[in-house]
Amino acid sequence: MKPNVGLIGLGLMGLPMARNLLKAGFPLTVWNRTRSKTEALEKEGAKMANSPRKVTAASDVTFTIVSDPPALEQILWGEQSALAGLRKGSVLIDSSTVSPTLARRIAEACAERGADFLDAPVTGGTWGAEKGELVFMIGGKKEVLNRVEPVLRTVGKRFFLLGPNGSGQTVKLAMNLILALEVQALAEGLELVARAGVAGERLIEVLQSSMGRAPVLDVKAPAILKRDFTPSFPLRLMLKDIGLAMELAKENGLRLPAGAAAHEAYSAVKAAAKADVDYAAIANYWQKA
Repeated sequence: MKPNVGLIGLGLMGLPMARNLLKAGFPLTVWNRTRSKTEALEKEGAKMANSPRKVTAASDVTFTIVSDPPALEQILWGEQSALAGLRKGSVLIDSSTVSPTLARRIAEACAERGADFLDAPVTGGTWGAEKGELVFMIGGKKEVLNRVEPVLRTVGKRFFLLGPNGSGQTVKLAMNLILALEVQALAEGLELVARAGVAGERLIEVLQSSMGRAPVLDVKAPAILKRDFTPSFPLRLMLKDIGLAMELAKENGLRLPAGAAAHEAYSAVKAAAKADVDYAAIANYWQKA
């Protein structure tokens, strides 16, 4: 018999994850702050809970995937909280991107209730979520990962166990900082050749055949060249993650000069944006004024 699964947060990533769980035949209970998204899933077979607490109370394995630390804290410790309904012996998996400190705090709260916790942020974008091909960066115990792996394999393709609780979030913040810097460098290079009278496509042709090639270019270079910034990974979330990375660096007595420059540039573009845009919109830096 398949375990009962809960999912809290039906945004760009959570909604396709929920659909893949349903397709795989898992009994699914969902909650989202915006009720209309749960109504769509209810028609597809999910049970709609009226609070985070009702989700965890009904579930053997519960995913949370929300936008930022305050949203996660509200779900876990707020009114009708998910922690209050957590079953003994169940597993809570947080796939949001938050601080390692918060991940460790959640692990302690779960242990007090006889439950296990994995911090398991993801990468792969909305297309990875839709295909069930997300990559999970996991902090926690191997035996807990082994227990929930059949559920994870419904929504992901690779699972990296990186150390104790907090390790998954640490690696995710470092990785997103690198992605932000790569895309900012790409945008700067494209702007440089354009100002000098060479088409951006020519730079991409050479870059894709060089040591500078990176898979992120396959997705973000066309978006920048077409000026299509429909959010796959919103800039507001990337900016949040850069900020969390900078906080982690400060906690560890580390200066990140490139990270500081990226935070300043992405902040400027976010302040000037009139809509929710992808982080490839860092290419708008020169139009921000």
